[in-house]
Amino acid sequence: MALAVPLPRVFWAGLCLMGYCPGTGPSTAPGTVLAQVPSSSEVVEAASREESQCCVDPLSAMEQEAEITQELGSLHGIPLYKSFIEGWPQVKAFQARPDDLLLSTYPKSGTTWLSEIMDMIYQDGNVEKCRRDAIYNRVPFLELRAPGETSGIELLENTPSPRLVKTHLPVQLLPTSFWEKDCKIIYMARNPKDVAISYYYFHQMAKIHHDPGTKAEFLENFMAGKVPYGSWYDHVRGWWEKKQEKKILYLFYEDMKKDPRREVQKILQFLGKELAEGTVDRILHHTSFQEMKKNPAANYETVLPALMDHSISPFLRKGISGDWKNHFTVAQNERFDQHYQELMAGSDLHFQMEV
Repeated sequence: MALAVPLPRVFWAGLCLMGYCPGTGPSTAPGTVLAQVPSSSEVVEAASREESQCCVDPLSAMEQEAEITQELGSLHGIPLYKSFIEGWPQVKAFQARPDDLLLSTYPKSGTTWLSEIMDMIYQDGNVEKCRRDAIYNRVPFLELRAPGETSGIELLENTPSPRLVKTHLPVQLLPTSFWEKDCKIIYMARNPKDVAISYYYFHQMAKIHHDPGTKAEFLENFMAGKVPYGSWYDHVRGWWEKKQEKKILYLFYEDMKKDPRREVQKILQFLGKELAEGTVDRILHHTSFQEMKKNPAANYETVLPALMDHSISPFLRKGISGDWKNHFTVAQNERFDQHYQELMAGSDLHFQMEV
């Protein structure tokens, strides 16, 4: 999953290299296949070029970090980055199109994996087309906003139909136009123990966040819902209950790990789409963790260290179920289990804590 972060101006050099300049939209025609997403060294080199070549105003490392790190505010009771909250009126008023497909997850629940699978399906298994741009441009992040920079809304408005739309919003905050236009929605949920560990490492490497403290401290904040996007429990239950009345395909990360072919077939059936067996094979290979981890269009390694420090933790870290067992103490696991039972009481939603 991937939670995108606001980008300081120095990073626009990288976006320009990928065929996108802020304020101008894609610099290549829709569907144009770029040779490759640039390496980090190319991004840095571009950032050092004269401003006349691109809309880049390099900042010092200290200024960059100060610009990136954000406090959390509250949006209708949900903890969220302040810049996202400032952009809320535009998100709330967003006009979905009937053929939009919304991909919804709680952060760190396989968002980037699902996004890559869906883009592959939309491109009929054409690997080169799926390398045309970074994943966060191919599947725009609905609520992303940073002052003076292209927002998720603006990117979506410039994206031709049919659009793939990514969000981490809880169900009660989803713009009403998605319901009014009867858009199809795919939600993917992941067990909370793995989410908590993945979110902890993401807080360390993604510089939008303040220091998350110790693993024990972060775990307490996670259980209390004092993290971006709030309570995991409320999020997964809210979308689970909504699927009783709307076009929502509810998937589980653990099922996807166990039998990705079966889950991709579920997606195809939900979309009313048929693909040849060889195309499905190609999608499964291209979206395997090993392939995505080395794919610059999917692994976020083109993002400068000022935004995401992969030396602390890779964006695509392990991609397994049950890694929490390598991090939880016995006491923490017992406390988490008790808390889980209390907050999930009365729900028919169940999670596998490992595969």
